[in-house]
Amino acid sequence: MENRDVCELCVPESVLAESELAYVRRESNSLSRGHVVVVPRRHVSDFFEMTSPEQMAVIELLNAARARIESEYSPDGYNIGVNIGAAAGQSRMHVHVHLIPRYTGDVPNPAGGIRCVLAGKLAA
Repeated sequence: MENRDVCELCVPESVLAESELAYVRRESNSLSRGHVVVVPRRHVSDFFEMTSPEQMAVIELLNAARARIESEYSPDGYNIGVNIGAAAGQSRMHVHVHLIPRYTGDVPNPAGGIRCVLAGKLAA
């Protein structure tokens, strides 16, 4: 586990929605208009190590964030993503669930969605 003194996600910033167990904030490295992350308040690095109530709080806030994004940005779709462990690309070792609004034309061909993170693994 990383040092809590340097974990940017342990100190909620720019909170858009919150509950006792989790909060929503804009993603600091946004990939699209409206990109947010939902973060448990407790410092935990692995989604599967969250308690059931923490997981439910995250899901509830994903729904609340989606409603807000719908009204503000009217995206054409979404990706939801969680990186768990360095091998999966996790760089901040505090769980954060990405809600990424997608817009028609934001990439030339979105076929495969998140499966495309493993280049060459997409079945034709």
